[in-house]
Parts: sequence; structure tokens; C-alpha cells
Amino acid sequence: MKLGILGGTFNPIHFGHLRAAEEAHELAGLDRVIFIPSGNPPLKAEDIAPARHRYAMAKRAINKNPHFDLLDLECRTRQKSYTVTTLEKLHQLYPDDTLHFMLGIDAFLDIPNWYRPERLLSLAHFLILSRPGCRFAALSTSPYLSVSKETLRKLDAGTIPSYSTTLTNGNAVLLLNISPVNISATDIRTRMAAGKSAKYLLPAAVESYIISHKLYAFRKPQNRAVKRECRS
Repeated sequence: MKLGILGGTFNPIHFGHLRAAEEAHELAGLDRVIFIPSGNPPLKAEDIAPARHRYAMAKRAINKNPHFDLLDLECRTRQKSYTVTTLEKLHQLYPDDTLHFMLGIDAFLDIPNWYRPERLLSLAHFLILSRPGCRFAALSTSPYLSVSKETLRKLDAGTIPSYSTTLTNGNAVLLLNISPVNISATDIRTRMAAGKSAKYLLPAAVESYIISHKLYAFRKPQNRAVKRECRS
């Protein structure tokens, strides 16, 4: 099978993640997309919820999609979550399948700063997805990819929806234009901490989980305070 691998902190998972996975599944012909929440990210972000909560939220977000799966490979360990280690474990779990690691343009450009980048690039094929605020033209600076500037320009202009090529190590890579969904996990956390609604930015089940577990310093919606003021 052709497996898409989508890692991330998912802090929290939102419709931007889900839409990207759905379009990658459809447009790249993936049989399944496996979500892997990071356990202990090397570059730990501030205000990151414990791994067990991020895993639980991801489980609630994907449970109605038959093409999506969820693994707790990184959540089960206290060790740093290195992608290269995760891909090695996935090869052991799925020896007969091909792995297609999914990431945005900006993340692909950052790979030289990741742990053991050359080894990482040897362990999977890659799906490089468009992202709001990022341009395919920036990939001309990548040491691992050689695509003409004209092709990158056409991708940015939407003249072509995708482009297949290979990395310098020979592994396949697909540059893929997907629908721009400009939702930010940081913005969601900020909203909920301020008592504002995050409705339609993430699945209702995830929003309910955040509220019930008081994640991200959640405060009750401000309209309740307004009602009290009106009654007084």
C-alpha cells in the first residue's frame, strides 16, 4: 500500500491538517494517511499540551474518516521525537508498503536542520504541500531538490496542480497544490485562552475536549460575564 505519513505536534489538530490530509490522499493516490502526533518535539513549543491529550484530540478528529489512521509511536516514549527514528520504526511495522512523508514547503526547506537529514531523506518518498504564505519558488534553494524555476513559477501560479520528480538521492517527490486553509493552531489556542469561540476552525469534538480538560488555559466564553452584567 501507499501510505502517507503526517507528523506534527497537532497542538491542537484542526481543519487545516485534516483538509491537507484528505487532499493528499485523493490527489496523490494514497491508500491511507497515518497521523503521528509528536511526543517530545526537539524544538519544544511553548504552551504545548501533554502528548496524551494531543493524541486523544487527533483520535477524535479522524475517527469518521476510513482513510485515516493514528499511531502513538512518538507519544509512548519520553525520548526526543526524531522523524528519522519514527520512519525507521514505520519500515519495521509496514515492510511491504511504501512511505510518503508529507510536509509543507517551509518544513521541507528546514530539513537540513533536522536530526540526520540525509538518513531521513533515504527512508521515504516525499509529498511537499503548498501552504498559505509559502511559495514553491523557495524550493530552488533546497540542496535536495532540482526543479526548474519555470516549473516552480507555474506551481505558484496554479497553472499546474502538481509536479513529480526525484530527490537527489533518487527517492520520489511530488510537489502538490492543495486548497489554502489558513488556520493556525496558535490562533486557536489564543482564542480559547481568551474565552473566544474556535467554532469552525477545528472539529467540535476537539473543541469539546479542550474545554472539558481545560487545555491552553481555557476560560469560559466572555458572553457569560456579559449576561451577568445585564442582570445586575
